[in-house]
Amino acid sequence: MLDDQNFHPLFDGAPTTTQFKKLRKRIVRQAREAIEAYGMARRGERWLVCLSGGKDSYTLLAVLTELKWRGLLPVDLLACNLDQGQPGFPSGVLPDFLQRMGVPHRIEYQDTYSIVVDKVPSTKTYCALCSRLRRGHLYRIAREENCQAVVLGHHRDDVIETFLLNLFHGGKLAAMPGKLLNDEGDLYVHRPLVYVSEADCQKFAAAMNYPIIPCDLCGSQEGLQRQQIKAMVDTWETRSPGRRQKMFRALTQVKPSHLLDPDLFDFKSL
Repeated sequence: MLDDQNFHPLFDGAPTTTQFKKLRKRIVRQAREAIEAYGMARRGERWLVCLSGGKDSYTLLAVLTELKWRGLLPVDLLACNLDQGQPGFPSGVLPDFLQRMGVPHRIEYQDTYSIVVDKVPSTKTYCALCSRLRRGHLYRIAREENCQAVVLGHHRDDVIETFLLNLFHGGKLAAMPGKLLNDEGDLYVHRPLVYVSEADCQKFAAAMNYPIIPCDLCGSQEGLQRQQIKAMVDTWETRSPGRRQKMFRALTQVKPSHLLDPDLFDFKSL
């Protein structure tokens, strides 16, 4: 089915090279596999697809739109960008892009930037508070728009890095699940790109020439723990190609009886 030449407008201008076609098919296939593996899609639901303007969220939107276009994703999609009031943010880029592509969308303005820089010292990372404020607004918007799920563009490398951050800095074994029910129990959080590598997202967005918007809030801070973790994993991957995929596979093949958590496995009854 993916070989046919009818594409959604989001794929207008796509390269016709065999290399790009293979890349596109791989990303679409991996997203579809993740959606099926974690039981994300429920017929008739509405999903709030969060669009930051980065390479990952553009890839997410394109892939989900492609699957829906081909009748493989029985949900309605609403793209949403939360303009957080960062100085110099090109507020017209995403509305223009979404309008031109015929994508249903909502643009929300909330000045969380001022709150973050006021509450967090410049020597600390903004990510935790920024993420918490952003998530709260996205949940609210999802409820207002009668959406059952908030859909995020986290990819395989985000999962691995979060696992290592929790391991080295949080003292726990935890990563990013493909599907999560929020604390209130009324919204799902889906991550359809969990099987997709960051490198593939980068290649895809670059090939499609999507108007990328950098995050200057996080990107302005040096020495973030996640950046250090990313550099470490990059070094491992260079020395032992395939290390990322092996680490990710390990997260999908957990053996509770071979860990040390008595709440997770009943050792006493052995």
